[in-house]
Amino acid sequence: MPYRHLPMRASLLLAALIFTTPAWSADPVHKETVALTAGTSAHSVKGKIKGYATAEYTVTGKAGQTLSVKLKTNQPSNYFNIRQAGHDDALFTGSSSGNSYQAKLPADGEYTVQVYLMRNAARRNAVAAYTLDIGLRD
Repeated sequence: MPYRHLPMRASLLLAALIFTTPAWSADPVHKETVALTAGTSAHSVKGKIKGYATAEYTVTGKAGQTLSVKLKTNQPSNYFNIRQAGHDDALFTGSSSGNSYQAKLPADGEYTVQVYLMRNAARRNAVAAYTLDIGLRD
C-alpha cells in the first residue's frame, strides 16, 4: 500500500514550495482612499515606489462627474492606470495615453488610480518620486 503515503508526500511538497517562495515575489501595494467632497474638490498625494511596487488611490464618484488625474514624476517610466470597480479593463492606461487624464465618470462607484513603473524600470529596481493630483467636480 505505498499509495497511502502519497497525500502526505504531496502535502510536504506543497508546504516546501510555500515556505521557500522568495519574499520578493509578492509585490508590495500601498493602498489609500482619497476622500473628495461633492462639488469641486482636489487632493494632492506625494509618494515613492520602487521596482515592482505599486500605489493605489481609490476615489468614489458619481456618473457625470469629471475626474481629473495628473502625475508629476522624476522617472520617465512612471505611469498610472485608472480602473472602475467591477471592470477588468482599464478606463485609462497611462503608458499609452500619458500622465494626464480628464473625463466624465461613466457610472457611480469606486475608481482606483494605480501608480506603477514600467517593466524596464521595475526590473532595474528604479525609484520614482511622484506627486499625484486628483480632482473631482460636478
